[in-house]
Formats: sequence, structure tokens, C-alpha cells
Amino acid sequence: MSPRSSNLPPSTDIKQASTEAPPSTVREGGKRRVQMADIARLAGVSASTVSRALSGSPLIPEATRERIAELARSLNYQVNVGAANLRKRDIQTVGIVILGDSMQTISDPFILNILGAVADALDERGMSLLLTRLNQERQGQMAAMVDSGQVAGLIVIGQLTWHDYLNELARRGIPMAVWGACLPDAFYSTVGGDNASGGYLATRHLLLQGARRIAFFGDTSHPEAGLRYQGYVRALGEAGLQPDPRLHQPFLFGDRRIRQVIDLWLDQKLDFDAIFASSDIAAISLIGALQERGLEVPRDVRVVGYDDITLSTYLHPSLTSVRQPTIVAGRALVELLFEAIAGQPRRTVMLPAELVVRDSTA
Repeated sequence: MSPRSSNLPPSTDIKQASTEAPPSTVREGGKRRVQMADIARLAGVSASTVSRALSGSPLIPEATRERIAELARSLNYQVNVGAANLRKRDIQTVGIVILGDSMQTISDPFILNILGAVADALDERGMSLLLTRLNQERQGQMAAMVDSGQVAGLIVIGQLTWHDYLNELARRGIPMAVWGACLPDAFYSTVGGDNASGGYLATRHLLLQGARRIAFFGDTSHPEAGLRYQGYVRALGEAGLQPDPRLHQPFLFGDRRIRQVIDLWLDQKLDFDAIFASSDIAAISLIGALQERGLEVPRDVRVVGYDDITLSTYLHPSLTSVRQPTIVAGRALVELLFEAIAGQPRRTVMLPAELVVRDSTA
């Protein structure tokens, strides 16, 4: 599916559109009054982008400003002077949304790294951030934050089961950039690591170290973990091995029951010589549980994590992990958000995976 384009309809389409008032207009003195939301819908951008374009904001490319102005003229749009006065100063705040259906908390080391990188990139642009955590019951607040003028746009951390809803917001013209899996049918701009490659590198490394019974810890219903699992399966296949379903333990990022899940899994006394965990937090918990049962890492079991959080370096043994370049990711998220605010076509940035080898697999 091709990216959403920021190009507005050609002038011939604009004139045709002006012959019939949009259905969402309101009546005033027997006449239909065009709303800013109508222009935004017809232009395929957000209401905030229309507002900036009509006020001459330099954030919006000149060509886009001119075409929005032409569309407004063709619809006889009248600016609400009072509201325009309130909007004269561009909004200097960006909303950062942590999707709350995950058990991952804001204090998770990887989340903090991403937030820090985003905050630094916004600060360089003279912008501030508004941080919130939303669950499915409050998902409507995402659009409301932008529509109300509270924030200029959204940076969303994670996708979970929200992919369809994020696509819906993108179709409405809500400017946003999402950290997560780079899904082919996404209408929104995405920044994410090459998860499939990361899973492949981690598993291939374990195979080269002599491992043959490699367990996978991660919930494949999660887009990112699912891609990491694909890389895991690919590496096994190249080695002539098939994944053993008993060695796959579903586990959601940030689940506080992780130790209970690990202990129940270890109680089965399965035959394995390595573990690939889809997060560093899971890998660290696994190493602790293995050591308590008299299994040494890496002598008895080799362990690889994912994210390369700072703590990975200081563990004993230090943790081999697939690095997520959070500083680059934060800058890319901010850049893509400002492109969306300006009405430019969406882009996807996929960051390369890098395996950092340490003592847990040496």
C-alpha cells in the first residue's frame, strides 16, 4: 500500500468540491457554514495543519499552505477571529503516548532510554513534551489531545493491538510518529529496529557457539516479538533445525509475573542449552533463575537478550544483547512527527540490528 501523500486535490477537484457543502457543516441563518475539520478532511491532513497553514506558519511548506488556502477560498471558509487569535502562537508541546495495554511500565529501562532521546531532540527544537499513558478505554484521548490544540502532534511508543486504531487516526490526518514494528500496511510514520534481522543474528550467534536446543521467550502476538521470532525460526532452518514448541514460552514485555513464568517453565525440566529472550529484562530474570538452580551461564546455558539496556554491561555475567539505537530512534521519531505536522508523506525508518557479544554467551 502506498504512503499517504501530502498533496492536496488539484484545483479542478477543489472547484467541484465547492459545489456541494460537506455533510459535517453546520447551518447558520439557513446557510451551511464550513468548519476547519471539513477542510482538513478534504485535504487529508489534520485540523491543526490547516490552522497552521491558514495562519502562515513556517512549519507548513509554502506549496501546502497555498493549496489549503485555495481550498478554503473555494469553500468560502470564514476564519473564526477569536479562535484564530488563540492559535496565533504555534503549539510548543508534543504528546508522548505510552500504550497502556502492555505490562511494560514507563520506568522500564528501555522506555526511559527512548523517552530521554525524544526529550533531547524536542528540546533542540525548542519544544516540550506532555507524557501520558493510555489504555483501550481512553484511546479517544489521543485524537482529542491534537484536536483541542493541547499538543501539536503525537509520538506513540509501541503498537500492541492498536495498529488498526493508529491507522484510523492517520487516515483522519492526526500527525504522529510511532515506535514499533515497521508493518507494511501502516498509514502512519514508523521508526523501529530491524526485529527480524535482530532475531536472526541472536539465534545464529547461539548456533555458532554450539547451541542446538535454543528456547525462545516472547509473545509472538506482539508485532516486534513476532518479527524477532521469525528471525529465530529462519536461523534454525538454515541450520537444519525445527523450532520445538515446548521451547517457546510466551511472555509479554514488562509482565511482573516473569519470575513465576520462568520457574513454572523450568520446572518442566526441558532439554535446552541456550535461550533467546525478546527483552533484556526477561534475559536478566532468566539468568538469575538459572543460577539459583545450579546452572551456570554460559557454561551450561547461553543467554541472549534484546534492547541492550545499560544494565546489560554491569551484570555478572554481562549480557549479550541485540542493541536498539535509542538516540537515533528518538531523533528519527521527532523528525518524522514534524514531517507529519507539515503534511508531508509518511515515511518508515528501519534501524539496523547490531548484536553486542558479552560474557553470557562467550
